Amino acid sequence: MSILPLMDEIRTNETRMEDKGAKPVFSNELAYIVGMVAVAFGVAFMEKANFGVSMVVAPAYLLYLKLSPSYPFFTFGMAEYTLQFVLLVIMVVILRKFRLSYLFSFVTAVVYGFTLDFCMWAVKNLDAQPVWARLVMLVGGMVLCAIGISFFFHSYISPEVYELFVKEVSHHIGMDINRFKTIYDCSSCAISIAMSFAFFGLWHFEGVKLGTVFCALVNGSMIGAVSRFLEKRFEFKDCFKLRKYFE
Repeated sequence: MSILPLMDEIRTNETRMEDKGAKPVFSNELAYIVGMVAVAFGVAFMEKANFGVSMVVAPAYLLYLKLSPSYPFFTFGMAEYTLQFVLLVIMVVILRKFRLSYLFSFVTAVVYGFTLDFCMWAVKNLDAQPVWARLVMLVGGMVLCAIGISFFFHSYISPEVYELFVKEVSHHIGMDINRFKTIYDCSSCAISIAMSFAFFGLWHFEGVKLGTVFCALVNGSMIGAVSRFLEKRFEFKDCFKLRKYFE
């Protein structure tokens, strides 16, 4: 049986739904949960691939690598929300103000930290020795991160402190958010390289590797593509009257 007639039928049905404006409804609150889990698994796969993690999480990852041998209880997730708390304090000092929504961002960071630790545990026994397996994990992790961030973009619930810092500080100083995000990412990369040299020796790159560079080059395009796909397929709506607490 040829699959072409079935594909044509699916396309016809999609066209009819778009013409009628009928799209499946996706909960904004559920988008927050899906985004959280997808990003956590994405980071866990990228860490397992050992080609480097994204510039945003690299400082926390290096802190985890440095402290965990001496303090086994100190996890990757703990390093994440510890550094995000520091970043939150820096942001409040810069802005000279504090809002309840800022605290919700730290709560998101803590929940994400626990989710990340679970995902790290879930993938710890995967065989990542062959290069092809590591490449699959790297690409799979990047795709999951792009999917997760795209879902986060469609939720009103406070994002992690990383995103909040970029949004609030760029607005405060009157700089274009995309330009500020580039500066922030480059700064994270520079800090990560300095931490790697300080912790593991000069010219020893840990956490920031070729995978980090590749992720930086394609991550924005991947997130944009996934976001456009989601907006085409779904209509995102609030299921609970909680948005006012996060604005």
